[in-house]
Amino acid sequence: MKRFIAYFFPLFVLVSCTTSTTVKSPDGRLSVCFRLTENGQPVYSVHAADRPVIEESPLGLMTQELDLSNGFDLSGLARQSCDTVWETVWGEERLIRDHHNELTVRLQHKSGVKMHIVIRCFDDGFAFRYAFPKQEKKQLTITNELTAYRFAGDPETWSIPWRTEYYEGLWNKMPLSAKTDTLCSPLTMEFADGYACMHEAALTDYPAQNLYVSDGALRTYLTPWLGTGEREVKAYISLPFATPWRMVILTKTLPEMVASRIMLNLNEPCAIADHSWIKPMKFMGIWWGMHIKTMTWEAGPKHGATTANMERYLRFAKQHGIDAVLAEGWNLGWEDWQHFDFTTPYPDWDMTYLSRLAQKLGVEIVGHNETGGNAADYERELDTIYRYHATHGIHAIKTGYVSPIIRTLDGLQWNKGQSGVRHYRKVIETAARYQIAIDNHEPVMPTGLQRTYPNLMTQEGVRGQEWNAWSRDGGSPCEHVTVLPFTRVMAGPVDYTPGVFCFENPVIPETRVHSTLMNQLGLMVCIYSPLQMACDLPENYMRYPDAFRFIERVPCDWERSLLVDGRIGDYCIFARQKRGAEDWYIGGITDEQPREAVVPLTMLTPGQRYRLTLWRDGDEADWLTRPYAYNIEEREVTAADTLTVRMAAGGGFAAEIVPVQ
Repeated sequence: MKRFIAYFFPLFVLVSCTTSTTVKSPDGRLSVCFRLTENGQPVYSVHAADRPVIEESPLGLMTQELDLSNGFDLSGLARQSCDTVWETVWGEERLIRDHHNELTVRLQHKSGVKMHIVIRCFDDGFAFRYAFPKQEKKQLTITNELTAYRFAGDPETWSIPWRTEYYEGLWNKMPLSAKTDTLCSPLTMEFADGYACMHEAALTDYPAQNLYVSDGALRTYLTPWLGTGEREVKAYISLPFATPWRMVILTKTLPEMVASRIMLNLNEPCAIADHSWIKPMKFMGIWWGMHIKTMTWEAGPKHGATTANMERYLRFAKQHGIDAVLAEGWNLGWEDWQHFDFTTPYPDWDMTYLSRLAQKLGVEIVGHNETGGNAADYERELDTIYRYHATHGIHAIKTGYVSPIIRTLDGLQWNKGQSGVRHYRKVIETAARYQIAIDNHEPVMPTGLQRTYPNLMTQEGVRGQEWNAWSRDGGSPCEHVTVLPFTRVMAGPVDYTPGVFCFENPVIPETRVHSTLMNQLGLMVCIYSPLQMACDLPENYMRYPDAFRFIERVPCDWERSLLVDGRIGDYCIFARQKRGAEDWYIGGITDEQPREAVVPLTMLTPGQRYRLTLWRDGDEADWLTRPYAYNIEEREVTAADTLTVRMAAGGGFAAEIVPVQ
């Protein structure tokens, strides 16, 4: 990523005896007020258009060495403003504006420790972090973060509990005051007059935040280290140090919330000097067959990742314009999930032959490294593993950590604790040196690190499509995918693996995909990922080749993106412009209720004629009884036209709009 336009960066410093100060958004609508109480406790409040959004709430940290919740004096203030536009390596937009006002509150504790609170105010939200400058004190052991949010009102809130394994849960909606679990972020809230999304940004060498309701406020619970005794240790920090940003998006409408880029703007610019090798891709793979039990990961009579099967997939991908093929189960270790060998294939996998074939065909191979949660052994061998893959022309790897508590170099730890966060960062940085992109499964929740390391292209952290293959609860309900764009996807790209074309699984008949075929096409647009997997088997795609044509055509890298319409848990309609082109792609999905989608085509260039190809549910379609009924229509349209489409129960639609030459 690179800075594109820089406008102004005025900076001035004030030293004052005042204990209260305010920073406002560039448009003046949003304001964050900071003050010190009489006992030196830092507190803050937030107003939007002179209406309280967050009432006065505490800030501060507890450490083994010091109580940093009070006892502070104000030693100075620093202000600066930023208005820049930077270009993404890949993303939902090519250009992103970073426009904010910043206030740094310089505090000195009675112990002599210096702590700054840095506040940034954007037109669509705010963020703050704790920063310790270079000073005499060198180490601190964090035992609690006292950050709280006392929201005015009681919004409907979508969340999942923090101990949900791998974040693979159904998002639960209820009033904030009724939430009794400790919750992981992001949290998405709907007020009477707007929306909020709470998350964190630039999570580095610190535990992931979690949130719980107590005494009328949301409070912070940092993921702890395991094995640190009765008084939980959350983080060991070396000064100077800055915590992740605590961020809250605040908008009047859902399209504004989805369009917010605060999280990316809070991360550092790209650290990879030459990022030309990082390419968004559509891929398919030897994967779905294992989940529907027609193939196995381990060697045997039903082994999926064989030379012959991979060659079949590679040739299919070449024929249909799919960029890459993933293979899971090609390497030793799947028999017991204990000792994976990431450089030794099974005897029925010829890595040299397949890598040469892939290069000849112009199709990439996506490697797969499942650790079974043994992050420590994986980390020790990273250079050897990535050198092996790069030597065979493999420049994208899907990693896996199937264990709720992983074995790190520090022993058994939560994957979202400080030790796990350090491991994932090590993987990303090492992979970048070998020009390898990462698709991280069983991750820590994304926080925008893809701006700094764009080789971190996508992550799981979601109850994805695989649950529809084997979950004994019958599979995810239709509404699940209409919640994700407003919750999990707010944290970053997600490897949901859309594109199933056969919904029944005779091996596990209790479960199925709750979707129509057109809903699966709509997901390719609605759920964003720069590594977008079309997950089904080649033979299933050839049952409906004219529907598969949309998957062949739809890109996964965008000039700009718009939420046209939506309601959390009910439906959503996205329109995205292909990067560097005038082509537009529109996707819509709905829950169990059939709906009529109305899409004004005002995003198109006025005066230009376009050819619209529409893939829509058939008139009799229904996710349970007639999931495969669909129609394809073509016609010319202009920016003055409106697209009206009926979505069946559990259904959706997809559209391609390209200029008429």
